Amino acid sequence: MLTAEELSHTVGTRRACRSLGVSRASLYRRRCQWQPLAASVLTTAGASAEADSGSLVSLNGFVSVPAVAERAVSSRALSPDEREAVLALLHSERFLDQSPAEVYATLLDEGTYLCSLRTMYRLLASRKEVRERRNQLRHPNYTKPELLATRPNEVWSWDITKLLGPAKWSYYYLYVILDIFSRYVVGWMVAQRESATLAERLIRSTCGKQDVQPGELTVHADRGSSMKSKPVALLLADLGIAKSHSRPHVSNDNPYSESQFKTMKYQPQFPDRFGSVEHGRAFCQGFFRWYNGEHHHSGIAYLTPQMVHYGRASEVVRYRQLVLEQAYQAHPERFVNGQPSHPAIPQAAWINPPSDKALH
Repeated sequence: MLTAEELSHTVGTRRACRSLGVSRASLYRRRCQWQPLAASVLTTAGASAEADSGSLVSLNGFVSVPAVAERAVSSRALSPDEREAVLALLHSERFLDQSPAEVYATLLDEGTYLCSLRTMYRLLASRKEVRERRNQLRHPNYTKPELLATRPNEVWSWDITKLLGPAKWSYYYLYVILDIFSRYVVGWMVAQRESATLAERLIRSTCGKQDVQPGELTVHADRGSSMKSKPVALLLADLGIAKSHSRPHVSNDNPYSESQFKTMKYQPQFPDRFGSVEHGRAFCQGFFRWYNGEHHHSGIAYLTPQMVHYGRASEVVRYRQLVLEQAYQAHPERFVNGQPSHPAIPQAAWINPPSDKALH
């Protein structure tokens, strides 16, 4: 009776395996040449094993694995000299800045055919050259800003937003400086234009009001023209203030200012348009008075920014805790989780906290 291996030479592997009910995968495995991992040890031990079933053979802790057969080279493949000729043409000064498709089409127009377009890509891939081959500007890898504030006036975040004016395409510009630890707006200004000079004036006056000393403060902003301007950079250097910038097109690097702007613009009383710059200033004056002194911020244990910024947070939390304890003593059955406790005052505020892997 013929075996599947013998019959495959006559009728082909597929038909031979179908006729005898043998898996083609088993036949292919039997054709592999087997090579032991520790042939010298197996020979010394006088061990022998049959691998006619095609499965791995284990003997005295050693495993034999099939040797990897070299891939046969097609008779249609380019010769080494022809491959080098194609690569030399792709690297030539004429075609250095052209894509393989452009090179292929240009050669056809000139009556020349060296190889297929796919072969050109394969040859370039073998040299790790399947990429943008033109000499283009590469954007630098910007470092993610990681800023920590553990007290007021340690890290400020500032930004500029537009307020719609009375007519279409007319705007007023709101400058806001925010302390990220207390969420307190330490300085703001509404102007008719965005200007580095106005930003410099606001930062200087705000530092004076907060009595900021050299080496104590870091000012963070995005990469707007005013934020990156030379007057602002020189001012910060003169005052001994460190500066930090967001990565390009990454709004999450300036979350506190973005959140504050959203709080303002989602207020029911926020106008659709401002009739004048004086109107904008009047609205912002009332809003920031409320935001700093009356708004109970969820990010700072439902305290107001003014309480945290000026050191009254502990006193307020103690009083609130006393109120909670009195409520618990009056009706303990209403508190299914036991005596309530007031949320703790945050001890730190981060812009992009480091990951756990970085800390370890």
